[in-house]
Amino acid sequence: MIGANVGGGYATFPGVVGTAVSKVCDLEIARTGLREKDARRAGLQYEAVTIESTSRAGYYPGASPMTVKMLAERRTGRLLGVQIVGREGAGKRVDIAAVALTAGMTVEQMTALDLGYAPPFSPVWDPVLVAARKAAAAVRAA
Repeated sequence: MIGANVGGGYATFPGVVGTAVSKVCDLEIARTGLREKDARRAGLQYEAVTIESTSRAGYYPGASPMTVKMLAERRTGRLLGVQIVGREGAGKRVDIAAVALTAGMTVEQMTALDLGYAPPFSPVWDPVLVAARKAAAAVRAA
């Protein structure tokens, strides 16, 4: 940004949503956006949901468990944050949520995302979409 502006251009920093991915042995851990303690500290009213799924179609060899936690603002359904833990293929799924956060999507809007499906890569309903559906239902019920 500084270089572009010093060089006569114009650039602004849009900010970041706090996306991080890590790996411990074969366990992938990822997050983006707010955690529950961040949302509480900010005074936000939110719904938090957690789902258990698999990294690929359950019948496909190598499918492993994955946990997705999603936070959505109670009144608006706006996505606030996502945490994912699992084996191969879990960590990079956080990018779906990072894009949704950057775009200001609601969890209801996320349920309509057209994500790629093939048994070696994902179940029919991607774990992030399953979490979004559960979060959207929690927001409607609140």
